[in-house]
Amino acid sequence: MYVKVRAIAGAKKENLKEESSTHFSISVREKAERNAANLRIRELLAMHFMVPLPQVRIVNGHQSPSKLLSIDIETTEDE
Repeated sequence: MYVKVRAIAGAKKENLKEESSTHFSISVREKAERNAANLRIRELLAMHFMVPLPQVRIVNGHQSPSKLLSIDIETTEDE
């Protein structure tokens, strides 16, 4: 599944707001330096969707506040 994120790096408070099932606004304390903010955004989305961190990848927008992320959600829970 693909998720669009509007990111704010260097915020005072960390916040994850679900605008819709595929759109999020995320504020993180980490600055946009050395990939720290991107890593924290991936961690927050991994916790939200309850998937391991390697299953959350940034597809587009590594250096932009608007990001497109891919989240591999396993659908084998019914089996």
